[in-house]
Amino acid sequence: MRIALAYSGGLDTSVALRWLAETHGAEVIAVCVDIGQQENLIAIREKAISTGATHVVIDDLRERFIVDYAFRALAADARYEAQYLLAAPLSRPLIAERVVEIARELKADAVAHGATGKGNDQVRFYASFTALAPELRVLAPVIDWDMKSRGDERQYALAHGIPISGVGGPDYSIDTNIWGSSIECGVLDDLTLPPPDDVYQLTQPPTTPISPEDVTIGFEHGRPVSLDGVALAPVVLVTQLNELAARHGVGRIDIVENRVVGIKTRGVYECPAGTVLHVAHWELEKVVLDRDTFHQKMALADRYATLVYDGLWFSPLRYALDEFIAHTQRRVVGDVTVRLAAGQVTVRERRSPFALYSEQLSTYGTGDTFDHSAGRGFAYVKSVPLRLWHEQSGRSR
Repeated sequence: MRIALAYSGGLDTSVALRWLAETHGAEVIAVCVDIGQQENLIAIREKAISTGATHVVIDDLRERFIVDYAFRALAADARYEAQYLLAAPLSRPLIAERVVEIARELKADAVAHGATGKGNDQVRFYASFTALAPELRVLAPVIDWDMKSRGDERQYALAHGIPISGVGGPDYSIDTNIWGSSIECGVLDDLTLPPPDDVYQLTQPPTTPISPEDVTIGFEHGRPVSLDGVALAPVVLVTQLNELAARHGVGRIDIVENRVVGIKTRGVYECPAGTVLHVAHWELEKVVLDRDTFHQKMALADRYATLVYDGLWFSPLRYALDEFIAHTQRRVVGDVTVRLAAGQVTVRERRSPFALYSEQLSTYGTGDTFDHSAGRGFAYVKSVPLRLWHEQSGRSR
C-alpha cells in the first residue's frame, strides 16, 4: 500500500507518518507544501526521512496560494464571522490539491491528513480530497488511533525516536503561512485570560513606539499589484506589506468562533498584509461599485467566507460566486493610501478612473449641481409603503 500524507513536520503529522507506515505496512509519501510557513523546510525534509517516509515532496506554492486562493478571498471581501481572514482554511484546499497530484503521479492508493476529530481541518481535507479524487481512500490517523492527547503523541514520538520540539513549553497549536498565523489551545482555552505575549508569531505589539507610516496600494481588477507606485509580484507584495504592517501590530484578532463541527473555539490570529489589503480593497469598491451591486456583494461576502471556512472550496456554489465576483472586479482599479499606526489601518486617500463619486453632486458648497427640488417627490414615493402601513396599523389598534 502507498499513502500520500499531507505533512507539516509538526507533532501530529510526524506521529501520523510513522503510525501509518506501521499500522498499514505502507510506503508513506510525505507531501509538504511551501506556502510561506515559518518552519525550516530542509529540516522538515530530513525529519520526514528519519521518521520513515519513502518519498518526500516539498514544493514552493506561495504564488499559487496567493493568486488562486488568498486574492480570490480578498476579491470576495471574505471574513468569517466578520473578522477572520481565513489564512489556514484557504491553504487546506491547495494542500489537498497538491497531495492528490502527487498521489496520482506516484500511484498511491490513499491520501491522508493529520487533522483531529473535532477540528475544522478534518472536514476541509476530507471534502477537498473527495472532490478532487473520489477514487482514493482518505485516511485520518489522528482520528483512528487510540492516543487520547498530545501528551500521548509525545510519548509515542519519544518511543519511536521521532524528533519533537516544544516539550514542556506552551502547548499551543500553531499554523503559519504567508497570509497569516493561527494559534489555538494551551492557555487560550481559558476565555478569562488575555493572550500571552509569546502567542504572536508575526506582529509586534501595537504599543511598540514607532512613527505612523503611509502606504499606497495599487489595484487592477480587484487584485493588488503595487506598493507606493512600484509594481510587485504577488509574493513580494504580500511579503513586503507583511513586514511593514507587522511593525505596527496590524492584523491581530482574538475571537471565539463557531467551528464546523458545532462547538465554539477560541483562536488568536494574525494577518498583517491581509488586513491592510482588505481595508484598501473594500474602500476602493465603495468608490467604484454602484449601491445595489455593492450591497449584494456585501451579502455574498459572508456566504463566501463560510464556504471557505467549512472546507467547501471546490463546491459549485464557490465557482458560481467567483463568476459574479469577477464581474464586479472589472472596475476595481485605482489606488488607496492608508496609514498604519498602533495596530490600526486608516484610509487617507482614494483614486480610481472609474470612481462613481462626484464632488459636484456631493458637495453642499457653491458648486452643488444636485437637483434639490427632486428630493420632495423622491421622499414621497420612497415613504408611501411606510405611511400606508402605519395608517393601517393605527386603524387596527
